[in-house]
Amino acid sequence: MSSTETTTRPWRLGRVPLLAAVTAATLVASSLVAMPSASAASFNLEGWAAQGGGTTGGGNASAVTVTDSAGLISNMQASGARVIRVSGTISISGMQKVAANKTIIGVGGNATITGGGLNVASVSNVIIRNINFRNWGDDAINVQYSTRVWIDHNSFSNGSDGAVDIKRSSDYITVSWNRVFSHDKSFLLGHSDNNAGEDVGRLRVSYHHNWFDGSNQRHPRVRFGNPVHVYNNFYRGNGGYGVASTCNAGVLVEGNYFENVDDPYHRGEGSSPVGGLVARNNHFVNSGSGQAGGSVNGIPYGYSLDPAANVKSIVTGGAGTGRI
Repeated sequence: MSSTETTTRPWRLGRVPLLAAVTAATLVASSLVAMPSASAASFNLEGWAAQGGGTTGGGNASAVTVTDSAGLISNMQASGARVIRVSGTISISGMQKVAANKTIIGVGGNATITGGGLNVASVSNVIIRNINFRNWGDDAINVQYSTRVWIDHNSFSNGSDGAVDIKRSSDYITVSWNRVFSHDKSFLLGHSDNNAGEDVGRLRVSYHHNWFDGSNQRHPRVRFGNPVHVYNNFYRGNGGYGVASTCNAGVLVEGNYFENVDDPYHRGEGSSPVGGLVARNNHFVNSGSGQAGGSVNGIPYGYSLDPAANVKSIVTGGAGTGRI
C-alpha cells in the first residue's frame, strides 16, 4: 500500500551539547501536531491505526462469547464482521489465523490465551484488546501483510519469542496500553534487514502508553518504518535496551518515562545498520541518556501527549488487562 499521508519537514537532532539540543528541541516542537494534556490520554483509538480509513474491527456486530479453543478459532476464522468476547482461559496450539473485520476482546481482567498465538496475516481491520497472553510457543501476536490493526490493553508474559511482531509490509497499526513483564523479546517491527523492498514506505506504527515492566529488549526494535511514533510509554528496569532504530527507519521517541534503564534508546542493533531517532521531552530516573541522531518524517496526525513526568502514574494506572 502506498502512502497517501502528507508529512512535515523531517526532524534532525544529533548528539550535540545540551544547549544546542534544547534549542533544537524547541524548534522541533513548533512543527509537531501534538496536543499537550495535563491528564491521561483517553483509551480511544489514536495514532497510525486511526489513519488509512480507520480501524473498527467487528464494529457493531452482535457479540459472541467463547470459552474454548474450538469456539475461539471458528469465530476468528469466519468470514464477515464479528465481535468475539473471550471468557476464562483458553489454550490453543501454534499460530491461529485471524480473519478480517474482527474484534477479539477479553471479558473482565482474567481472559487468557495460552500456549499459542494469533496470526493476523494478509487481512485488514482487526482489533485485539484486554487479553492476557501467556506461555506462547512462537509469537503471542504476529502481524504480517496486514493493515489497520489495533492491539490494546493486553498483558504479555512468559512467552517463547516475540510478544507482538509486526512485519512484511504491514501498515497503519497502533499498539497501546499493553503491559509486558517476565518476558525477553517484546515488540519487533520489521523482521529482516533484507526486506526493504516490501517494507520501505510502510511499517508505520504508533506505540503509546505501554508498560515495559522489567522486560528485556525490543520496545520496539525498528527496521525501515518512518515515521514510527513511540510516546508516553513507561520503561522500568529493562536490562537490554528500550528502543532501537535500524535500517534507515525513522523513530520519534517522545514523552516517555525511563526508570532504571541503562540504555533507553540507540541507533543500530546487532548487525543492523543505524536508523534515524529523534528524542524529545523524555523523563529519566536513574537511567542513561540515550543516543539520538538522523532524521524522522513528520507525524501526520493529532494526538494527546501527557507530560513525561506523569507517565509512570498514568501508565501503571491504566495499562494491561481489566482496565477497560
